[in-house]
Amino acid sequence: MIQYIKRNHLNVEKYDFCIEKSLQSRVYAFSWYLDIVADHWDVLVLDDYKAVMPIPFRKKMLIKYVYPPFWMLELGVFSLDKNVDLELFFNELCKRFRFVETRLNTDNVFENPDAYLLKKQMQVLPLESEYDTILKNYRKDRRKDLSKAQKADLTEKWGDNPETLIELFKNNVGKRTANIVQKDYDVLKKLIEVGIQKRVGEVLSIYDKSNNLVASGFFLKHQKAITILVSSTDFKNRKNGANTFLVDRAIYKYQKNFDFFSFGGSSIQSIAKYFLSFGASTQNYMQIKYNNLPFLLKLFKK
Repeated sequence: MIQYIKRNHLNVEKYDFCIEKSLQSRVYAFSWYLDIVADHWDVLVLDDYKAVMPIPFRKKMLIKYVYPPFWMLELGVFSLDKNVDLELFFNELCKRFRFVETRLNTDNVFENPDAYLLKKQMQVLPLESEYDTILKNYRKDRRKDLSKAQKADLTEKWGDNPETLIELFKNNVGKRTANIVQKDYDVLKKLIEVGIQKRVGEVLSIYDKSNNLVASGFFLKHQKAITILVSSTDFKNRKNGANTFLVDRAIYKYQKNFDFFSFGGSSIQSIAKYFLSFGASTQNYMQIKYNNLPFLLKLFKK
C-alpha cells in the first residue's frame, strides 16, 4: 500500500536507506538535498519504505502543486525491487495534486508512456576506458579547444571558493536563465557548501595566466557517477577553450574511480551537441507535466 507521508513525519533513516540502496539511486533524492533545494516536500511510500517517491511542492492561490526546484536534475520513483509498479505512484500523485511538473530519473522506464509524460534527453559519457582513449573520441572542435587552452596557459584549481563559481554563473549564464532569483543563488551556495562538507561535491575553477577566472563548475559524486550540477564560463572571454578544458580536467580526474560522467542533460539541440562532442551518448528520461486544474485556473499554470 502506498502512503502519503509528510516530511515532518518521515522516518528519515529508512527513507535515506531506500534512496542509497535503490536501483535508481541518485544524490538529489536524499533528505539533506531536498531539505536544501525544495520549498516543501513530502513522500509517497510503498509498504515499509520498499519504494519512495519524493514530492517537492509549493502553494499558490491556496493550490498545492508539484514543481521542479532549481538544482534538481532527477527525481521520480526509487525502489529496492525492480518489480515495483511505477503507475501506482503516478496514479496516487495525480489524485493528490491537480498540477504536477517534475523530472523523473533515467531508470524510470515506460513501455507506453501516457500523454502527460514528456520525453527529455541528457548526455552521459562512459568512463570505463582509459583517459587517453576517451580523449581520442573527442570531436575535432573539442581537441582544438584544448590546444587553445594550452596556448593560453590555463590552469586548474580544485577546491575553489563556491562564491567564486556562483558570481561567475550569476553574471553570465544566470543572465540568460529565466525566472532565477537571488534565493536560488542562496540555495545553491548552501547546497555546494553542504555537498563539500559531505564529500559528495567539488568545485573546479579555471584561471588564465593573469589569474582571471574564466570557467568554474561544481561536480557531484554519487556511487559510480559524476554529474556537472552547475558550470559557467566568462562570456567575455570565450576564445581560450576554457569550458572544454574545465570538462576535460574533470574527466581526467574522475575517470579512474567512476563509471559515468553526466553532463546534467539538455534537450536543447545546440547544448546537447556540445556535450555529445566529448564522446557522450544520449539517455532519455521522462518529465511529468500534468494539469487537471479547472479551466479558469489553468491560466495560473501552463
